[in-house]
Amino acid sequence: MSARKLILLTLAYNVGEGAVALWAAVAAGSVALAAFGADSYLEVGAASVVLWRLSLSGDHAERVEEFAERFIGVTFLLLSAGIVFQGGYSLWRGDGAEESFAGITLAIASLVVMPGIAIWKLKLAARHDIRSLASEARETLACSYLSLTLLLGLVANALIGWWWLDPVTALLLLPWLVREGLERVRPDNDNEDEAERRLCACRSCLYGVRRCHASCCVGVAA
Repeated sequence: MSARKLILLTLAYNVGEGAVALWAAVAAGSVALAAFGADSYLEVGAASVVLWRLSLSGDHAERVEEFAERFIGVTFLLLSAGIVFQGGYSLWRGDGAEESFAGITLAIASLVVMPGIAIWKLKLAARHDIRSLASEARETLACSYLSLTLLLGLVANALIGWWWLDPVTALLLLPWLVREGLERVRPDNDNEDEAERRLCACRSCLYGVRRCHASCCVGVAA
């Protein structure tokens, strides 16, 4: 499947995911589900910019690539702010992800679908050297992690009353999200040579998801 088709699939899925999450949030009175739905639309924005970038070529594509990288960086920071708000509000109120069958189903579906799509996008980004596509794929992975925290929170609250599990585990992602956002909003690439800017094409580290020391990964942040 081409990068363009993967982005279109991401867009379609996240529009639907966000709508279901917000509906379930209203039904269950869940701040966690509402935040999850809002996160889906941040990814819609990021994917839309990357889709625009993929439709271009030449010098104009390079300029849009820079804009796309910064835009995705902003969405990472907005996602961080949303997690701080949702996590802090839930901990302050003393309640987490409320019971919701629709929310549990949605979280499971996201965990099944989105990680594979993200890895596929990372592979295509490395193959065609499209940094904005790699950045958007990493945001897809972040949202997949949030699907996991939501699922754990919903199930733990329903079964054993651990209302705090969702906000606490979501907050653990903050350092990575902030770093990813700042690296894109304030890129410092002036002193990087071409080898250091190369995207990782190594299967052993899942195309840059985790750090490894293979020659193809030199200079690639994990």
